[in-house]
Amino acid sequence: MCMVIVECTEEYWEFVRKLRLDPRVADGFVKTTQITTEQQILYMNEYSSCYRICLLNDKPVGYVGVIDDDIRVCTHPDYQGKGIAKFMISKCKEIWPTSFAKVKVDNEASIKLFESCGFVKKFYIFEK
Repeated sequence: MCMVIVECTEEYWEFVRKLRLDPRVADGFVKTTQITTEQQILYMNEYSSCYRICLLNDKPVGYVGVIDDDIRVCTHPDYQGKGIAKFMISKCKEIWPTSFAKVKVDNEASIKLFESCGFVKKFYIFEK
């Protein structure tokens, strides 16, 4: 099993968009919104340097990114539970050492993931 992190070049933009919209992972995101191909291109033209793609045996299986020091990570559902997210977060911390994660309080999988990567809860944000 060969796992690597690569830059998020244009060939991976649609992978990121489709994974972000996959209903099996949608509940993990703080904000859920539909993203058109055109919106994704505009977004990635500005932010693709803030993302990395995880390849497993040369196939994209997840992404990690940091914008304003906030980590966003997603593993394709077919590859969850194999250590991919932990690998991506480890690489993320090497690239962006001051990064942190905002996790929904009911997202137990993400909470466990970040805790297993050495993160600790600092505070909660309450919104109306």
